[in-house]
Amino acid sequence: MTETTATAIRVGDEYAARLVEFSDEWAEIHRQQAVLDARKARLLARSAAYADALADSVVPAVFPPAERLALSRRSTCAALAMATRAPEQTVQRATNDAERLVNDAPTVLASLEAGSISTHAKTITDQLRDVPTEGRAVFLAKVLPVAEQTTDAELRRRARVLRERLHPESITARAKRSEADRRVEFEPAADGMAWVHLFTTAPIAQGIIGRVEAAAAESRNAGDTRTCGQLQADALAALALTGVTPEDVMSSPVLPHPIEVQEHITPTVQITVPALTVAGVSDAPATLDGYGPIDPETAARIAVNAPSFTRILVQPETGAILSVGRNQYRVPADLQRAVRLRDGTCRAPGCGRRARACDLDHSVAWDDGGTTDVGNLACLCRHHHRMKHLPGWNLDHGPGGVLDWTTPDGKHYRTEPDPAPF
Repeated sequence: MTETTATAIRVGDEYAARLVEFSDEWAEIHRQQAVLDARKARLLARSAAYADALADSVVPAVFPPAERLALSRRSTCAALAMATRAPEQTVQRATNDAERLVNDAPTVLASLEAGSISTHAKTITDQLRDVPTEGRAVFLAKVLPVAEQTTDAELRRRARVLRERLHPESITARAKRSEADRRVEFEPAADGMAWVHLFTTAPIAQGIIGRVEAAAAESRNAGDTRTCGQLQADALAALALTGVTPEDVMSSPVLPHPIEVQEHITPTVQITVPALTVAGVSDAPATLDGYGPIDPETAARIAVNAPSFTRILVQPETGAILSVGRNQYRVPADLQRAVRLRDGTCRAPGCGRRARACDLDHSVAWDDGGTTDVGNLACLCRHHHRMKHLPGWNLDHGPGGVLDWTTPDGKHYRTEPDPAPF
């Protein structure tokens, strides 16, 4: 054996030993995480059962029984969400998943607790949700061994097929029911960009993709140098905002640029502009309500077409907004605007609902001597507005718009007016 060969063998042995160490520790971390996930599921299922059992005693009888149940659950989820700085809806969804796992799939829970599966558990319960009661035992008996032997992606594929085979209801009836969940969601991204997610029927989704691909290909064939991804994005924007279709571009095959399409936006916009930017001595970003920072040119371009446009000048060092005081119950428009601009979102801890979609709540009720001014008004979404009045919840409105919340478990949380990010 040559010295070079011996060295290579030693290096290979050391690499193999290290790799064993890494892979074993990686697997152990995943096993521990699975055990914790099972523990979380049991806790959330218990909290939901407790909320249901005490709904009639913790929620005033003025609400109908079904609403008392929902409010009790949401109050519990809100307390858990605030304790972990998690979105409340995330905790609600996790609670629903936990109940399915604990109550409907105990064998899957046991496998999760043993560390034999991980994310597979949610895949199984997601598919189990629509499997009829009489078919669940067979479904679980077949998918669990697959989950313990394969990847989550492969499990998802096979579970979907099995669910379809076991389901007594026709896919036509189920598709009709699922169609009711169609929606569009907006997700801000970095650097002036954003995502628009469309959840719709598969044929419509395929039809949309087909049309934007055809329009993009037509523009590309006409010599357009944009990438395929850019062309498809621009085609969809043009289709949504101007009605341009592949048939339209046959006569003018080159798709409009996003800046051209943007001219067709006619929103009611609310933009906060730093004073130095207005003066032309700074390029500090403007803030588009519901999104965040945008460049001054884009703000100006959108504002030109807005039928209703509010520009607020802020102090360049602190970003402070002047407010207008009033002394009446009905909140005047200018005071509404000042409070919504100050808060930005619902002021409950962790809630991101836009201020413009929230109620303006008197922190100290008008009937209790509360005043209608920025020092006593705050934006609360309808859910948190109602929850604030449940037993155990308390809200104190401090100077500068600072809100101190107390939850039924006696914990305290503070929210402050919408700040500059850093």
